[in-house]
Amino acid sequence: MFVQRLSIPDAAPQGYAALATVEAYVKQSGLPPLLVDLMKMRASQINGCAFCLDMHGKDARRRGETEQRLYLLNAWRESPLYTPAERAALAWTEALTLIAETHAPDADFEELKKHFSDKEIADLTILVGMINLWNRIAIGMRNQHPVAKPVAAARAGVA
Repeated sequence: MFVQRLSIPDAAPQGYAALATVEAYVKQSGLPPLLVDLMKMRASQINGCAFCLDMHGKDARRRGETEQRLYLLNAWRESPLYTPAERAALAWTEALTLIAETHAPDADFEELKKHFSDKEIADLTILVGMINLWNRIAIGMRNQHPVAKPVAAARAGVA
């Protein structure tokens, strides 16, 4: 059973408001919403954040993303379903999410420059930083994703 440890918005409302301001900036940045969803989902897959995967998967589906692309996201390199720009953004997402291992390779940055302006690269980088922060908050505080089907969840041992 998962019990939330602490509500960040309740414990630090000003801090949470500052995070929400950065999130609002990303939303209005002009980045394609489906690309934002894919990047948030990929970072959340790497970090193991069920709360964020649930949220951003639903967001992507509402915006028209296909189930197949969502299912294959963790194997995007082996699928032809992603555009060159999406591939560059997903590689950057992985590089920054796993920064202690990757050190943000020049090759990944050079590939980004083929598809995005300097402002877009800055916004993509802010986006990756923010989703990693949200993942750490959700995982660290044990935020539980909604369970849509209680009967099925109960059979699976989810209370």
